[in-house]
Amino acid sequence: MNSIFEQNLHRLRSGLMAAFSASILAACAVGPNFHAPEPPSTERYTPGPQPTSTVSTEEVAGGAAQHFVPEGEVPAEWWRVLHSEPLDELIERALKNSPTVASAEATLRSAAESYGGERGALLLPTVDGSASATREKTSLASFGLPNGATVYNNQFSASAQVSYRLDVFGGSRRQLEGLRAQTEYQRWELEAARLLLTGNIVTTAVNIASLRAQLAAVADIVAGERDQLAVTERQFAAGTASHADVLAQQAQLAQTEASIPPLERQLVQAGHRLAVLAGETPDHEELQGIALDGLTLPTELPVTLPASLIRQRPDVQAAEAQLHQASAQVGVATANLLPALSLTGSIGSDSTTAQNLLGAGSGVWSIAGSLTQPLFHGGQLRAERRAALADLDGAAARYRETVLEALQQVADTLRAIESDARNLKAQMAAEEAARASLAIARRQYTAGVNSHVAVLIAERQYIQARQSRVVAQASRYSDSATLFQALGGGWWNRNPESPITISSLREVGNGH
Repeated sequence: MNSIFEQNLHRLRSGLMAAFSASILAACAVGPNFHAPEPPSTERYTPGPQPTSTVSTEEVAGGAAQHFVPEGEVPAEWWRVLHSEPLDELIERALKNSPTVASAEATLRSAAESYGGERGALLLPTVDGSASATREKTSLASFGLPNGATVYNNQFSASAQVSYRLDVFGGSRRQLEGLRAQTEYQRWELEAARLLLTGNIVTTAVNIASLRAQLAAVADIVAGERDQLAVTERQFAAGTASHADVLAQQAQLAQTEASIPPLERQLVQAGHRLAVLAGETPDHEELQGIALDGLTLPTELPVTLPASLIRQRPDVQAAEAQLHQASAQVGVATANLLPALSLTGSIGSDSTTAQNLLGAGSGVWSIAGSLTQPLFHGGQLRAERRAALADLDGAAARYRETVLEALQQVADTLRAIESDARNLKAQMAAEEAARASLAIARRQYTAGVNSHVAVLIAERQYIQARQSRVVAQASRYSDSATLFQALGGGWWNRNPESPITISSLREVGNGH
């Protein structure tokens, strides 16, 4: 390459790099600088003091007292506190196979790639190379020479074109900031999808265990009522009971048996739902052996302060990312009102022969700058800025709404856990009383000192009490799981599985 070409290249490169450096070092960036919203000032979730522990009902599975641990740690795999290996294996498989999680992961990758591509396009110059070769046949008649004379022209050229838009007012940086916030939003959406999936699997599994326990209870009751029907029929044969007593006992047995199909339908449907949550078709059978007695009720329940909760909840963090994106868009809309400065340049060689393309005297170059100032757009640009400000207000309101809903969910769950413990204790006492009352009513009826109506009433009371106890028992497991879910699910204690980590996104969001 000749010295003239090298000098031209050096001048062009120096000019572009000077402009590029000046743009990068410019401190002016229009629009608001984003700051994370202040956390809630309250330190409580509910009015009045929060109990430190619940009551216990030790005589039944799931009846242990639970203790609330302020600022207790939430494990990343929080569902393992139930100590169910089949459940652990199912959740591990579901996190790998779930189409919902896979979709969220793909969306995150797309957002990350879009950010990476736009980062280069917005902050760095664009360089394009081109080369051409032409050969022309021209008639000399056009120059007043004799007809028929022709001349052949050859033209070879090679060039590189460089263009760069100087980000004088920070519009490109604000646009890139919005893309970073969009990537961060998708990261939190992925965390939310994982948390929702695991929470739904646990509550569905507990529901399945509850339905199985209810079916077992009804089966025991049906067996007892069949025995009672046999007693009543023998007494009718002996003349000590009426035919109405037999019919009443048959009706009671049929009514109890009629409660089985709805429970079986719910159980089957819950199994279908569990299979789909695991990423399988509904014909897959999941958690066949799970039972309430096979679960362990966590006795230590963490309670995070509200100020810490908003940093742990994926939905709150996603709302904050949307607020950040709306803030950056205000800067973009503001920069569109201001002048835009662009710099373009090209360098290359032109020659009539390929051999001399890089020879002496073949070098060509050009450099140009342009300034564009919007003058009249019919109010469009100012309207777009006002719309961006309105979007920012809306995002701030949605963020506050998300925070309040997060606080409410934790408050509701804490009260539910406390109420569940008291409810189970009361239901257990009601079941024991109903069982004793039924036993006495049957003995008295067999002895002929009581009417059959009293037996029927006692049977109905026992059916209701036993099923209510099972439901109350299951509620303690499901609401305990809901608390771990409401506290954010412990994602911050999990080793990052994605090249885009939470820490890296925070650094990007702070402009590093």
